[in-house]
Amino acid sequence: MKSLSFLLFAFWCCCCSTDKEKDLASAGLNESNLSMAQVSKISVSGSENAYSFSVTVESPDTGCDQYADWWEIIDLDGNLIYRRVLTHSHATEQPFTRTGSNINLEKNTEVYVRAHMNTSGYGAKVQKGSVENGFTAAELDIEFAKELQNKNPLPNGCEF
Repeated sequence: MKSLSFLLFAFWCCCCSTDKEKDLASAGLNESNLSMAQVSKISVSGSENAYSFSVTVESPDTGCDQYADWWEIIDLDGNLIYRRVLTHSHATEQPFTRTGSNINLEKNTEVYVRAHMNTSGYGAKVQKGSVENGFTAAELDIEFAKELQNKNPLPNGCEF
């Protein structure tokens, strides 16, 4: 009886991990990018060259040891336009929205908006678009303009 229970348990574990992998794949994820932050929504207000972006980020924050430390706007060539530094973890507030203001951007300039984790770097799930035409979910290679993670402004520690 014990061996039958063990076999059933082993079968259950095997099936569950397969289902988990299928669920992740259908969501466009895998085990390695579960530790990445993603931008899921953007709303924009203001006027040309003085916009405010409210950006919703989903991230696997656990505290200062692992948290989304900024979101940024970059052009399609990988040039940094704006970065909103996040000063603390949002482990108990997921997803969360933070606003950046006075963003110098023309209404028809296409950009990417992406998020960064202090432990795993840039996430692949971004938003792409323009103020004029709106933003939609997109995939961006996590290596794209990766050198920007060393460009100021950068976080100055984590408060909590």
